[in-house]
Amino acid sequence: MPEPARALAEQFDDLSQQREACELGMWTFLATEVLFFGGLFLAYIVYRGEYPQEFAEASRRTELVLGTLNTAILLTSSLTMALAVQAARAFQTRQLVVRLTLTVLLGSIFLAVKGFEYHKEISEHLLPGAHYSLAGSKRGEIFFYLYFAMTGLHALHVLAGICLLSGMAVLALRRRFTSVYYHPVEISGLYWHFVDIVWVFLYPLIYLIGLR
Repeated sequence: MPEPARALAEQFDDLSQQREACELGMWTFLATEVLFFGGLFLAYIVYRGEYPQEFAEASRRTELVLGTLNTAILLTSSLTMALAVQAARAFQTRQLVVRLTLTVLLGSIFLAVKGFEYHKEISEHLLPGAHYSLAGSKRGEIFFYLYFAMTGLHALHVLAGICLLSGMAVLALRRRFTSVYYHPVEISGLYWHFVDIVWVFLYPLIYLIGLR
């Protein structure tokens, strides 16, 4: 069977139509994700405007160094993901696997750093609830409600991305991608870049507002 025919799903007329359908599906999914995160960002903006001093004080208790480190890690992972897509287009299977693996590794490091950060914050009683103890800033507890909700949800998306890219790496090892069929890697890259972009917005809102 010719190479294009093996890659073409039976419900599509050709690979071009199949690729466009996959892209549309992913962009539609990402649009719903924007709405989902948008609600949290809106809540943050409203409460930040209501309690600017308390939010700034609470922000100073976050780990700026770890947040900055994680920002660098995710931005680097976007580079390796873009290079993976480039390798897929050029049908460089070995390079594709290596770059996908690097992206997965960077995502895993991000989660490890975030886990350490969470542990430190919980040990300092910054987790909202009965044991929250940021003296003189009870309203700042709202900041940490939003902090844990937004970063926790983002971490779940990173984990989902790690699973997705790991699957792409396995498929690449099995030679499932060809010179004409590589759009699953491109679609996965769209998701990963979205996860990175969300963090680019989270970083200044969480870690930098208390610096001035």
